[in-house]
Amino acid sequence: MQKNGSKTRMLAYTALIAAVYAVLTVGVAPLSYGMIQIRFSEILVLLAFVDKRYAPGLILGCFIANCFSPLGMVDAIFGTCCTAAALYGITHFSKNLFIASLWPVFCNAFLGVEYYLLQNAPLFLTAGTIALGEFLAVSCVGYVIFRQVLKNGRLVSQLKIG
Repeated sequence: MQKNGSKTRMLAYTALIAAVYAVLTVGVAPLSYGMIQIRFSEILVLLAFVDKRYAPGLILGCFIANCFSPLGMVDAIFGTCCTAAALYGITHFSKNLFIASLWPVFCNAFLGVEYYLLQNAPLFLTAGTIALGEFLAVSCVGYVIFRQVLKNGRLVSQLKIG
């Protein structure tokens, strides 16, 4: 019985995080999409630094949000792969919160390629503006928030899924 309970709990967390990410992204849609973007929902990727089991919900939420992108299903696939790569870096290679916050900056800069190929946008400028938006959201705002979260042991234990 315990095993089914933990599977149900994990499914609930995945659905909740996916919904929150998607709503935060689509809710401020003019800021969330385009060659110049700042996704405040990306701050949530730092939850994976607290517990890697948040990653599936974040990936699903990104996919759902990117289905509403002006670039359509190409962004749903390519953009979600960039976020998945960032989450892999956070969960497998980051022992430091600030380093964890840089994975989305680096990985999502590759969206410049998508805009270059689909909209003939300037490659390096677009990659730079997307990386800057990620840096502002995740490495500046998200880092400050999660630094405080990590100082509160009780809150960290409540954020753990297990």
